[in-house]
Amino acid sequence: MKTLQIINQHAAGVDVGSESLHVSIAGGAAKIFGTMTADLYAVREYFKAEGVTSVAMEATGVYWLCLYEVLRAAGLEVIMVNGRHVKNVPGRKTDIADCQWLATLHAHGLLRAGFVPDAQVRRLQDYVRLRNDHISLAASHVQHMQKALDRMNIKVHEVISSLTGVSGMAMLRAIVGGERDTHKLLALCDVQIRKSKADRVLSALQGTWNAEHIFALSHALSCWDFYQARILECDAKIAEVLADMPANNDGDGDGSAKSAQAKSTSKGQKGVNANAPKIANLHELITNLFGGRDASVLPGITDYTILQLTSEVGQDLSRWPTAKHFTAWLGLAPGAHQSGKRRGHTARQRNRAGRLFCTVARSLAKSVDKGLGGFYRRLRARRGGLLANQALARKLATLYWNLMVKGLHFVEKGLAHYEEKVEQNERRLICKLAAKHGLHLAANQRQA
Repeated sequence: MKTLQIINQHAAGVDVGSESLHVSIAGGAAKIFGTMTADLYAVREYFKAEGVTSVAMEATGVYWLCLYEVLRAAGLEVIMVNGRHVKNVPGRKTDIADCQWLATLHAHGLLRAGFVPDAQVRRLQDYVRLRNDHISLAASHVQHMQKALDRMNIKVHEVISSLTGVSGMAMLRAIVGGERDTHKLLALCDVQIRKSKADRVLSALQGTWNAEHIFALSHALSCWDFYQARILECDAKIAEVLADMPANNDGDGDGSAKSAQAKSTSKGQKGVNANAPKIANLHELITNLFGGRDASVLPGITDYTILQLTSEVGQDLSRWPTAKHFTAWLGLAPGAHQSGKRRGHTARQRNRAGRLFCTVARSLAKSVDKGLGGFYRRLRARRGGLLANQALARKLATLYWNLMVKGLHFVEKGLAHYEEKVEQNERRLICKLAAKHGLHLAANQRQA
């Protein structure tokens, strides 16, 4: 029986845990280290002494990041692998067996390295993810404010569109400050609200004003203010990281002018996200990272979307050879699984970037003038909304990769052009089927 060839005798595997690191070289006897900083340096010196050149680890939580940075700084090749790709054979599962199995697979060259962004992108990623956590926590306190108002039977959040808008926050601060006159509270609202909703707002502001619920409202409001301040601090740090990141000069020479022109023409077409960073020159900072290539010309893609995608996938999308590789890594590719005559479906797990594209796709589902919106509705009628959302997200990801890697320019031709193209394809298919069966098609003429 032919045995597998060992590609690298000096390949190591590490099973990373929160309290211990199990290390094996080429599948040999395992050695256990701690997870303190001194222990990480001990692992590094151990690998150097044994002549290890490449290390494989599973991306488990955030525990691998510290060891990864120490080993990379020492000049070792470190590959992060998907735990699903290195499942052990059935039997007793231990940390020691896992690290030996990982080292054995790596020594035989059977492991494939996963994507790990560079250090600067990881810095940006940490700030953006922390900012998203603050947004989620702030949203929970908005719910607390709504609950306190409901307990007092004050329905102002049912009348105005946003409780955290200028009018809503002005009324909330006045209520916490002791104001109970409904007409004075109404005077704090925007002029449009006073014109169109004055009676409804006055009726909604009639409540019980219980002290315990005012107390809860004040706490929720102060917590919301706290997280808003933290979000602004994150915005400042994100701006610093974007300014420090090197510009990508592989784009078109006139990309900046084209992106500026496209931005000016599409400025009124895209709504402003209330959670978007408060960074004055965000668009310029983002486009400079990609050599002037502006992905905000794509439907549903804003500067905030590009910022979040950049924090997850980085600047260099050529790491993925084709758009199909990129969409498969995102978890947006079809999960077809065929073995002989058996066909099945394999569930793909979408990562953060893939889920972000799905969110953008949902925003296009109800668009009345976009060709991609027509594509979604046409597919939804046949296959359902979930699959249509994933298909549209995959199409958006393909457009994003083509624009950022190949510099292809996108022009939105509208819903009418898409429907005309679909009709042409249907006519061509009908003619092809008629010719196959020897039939002649006659044009249907309307009778006067």
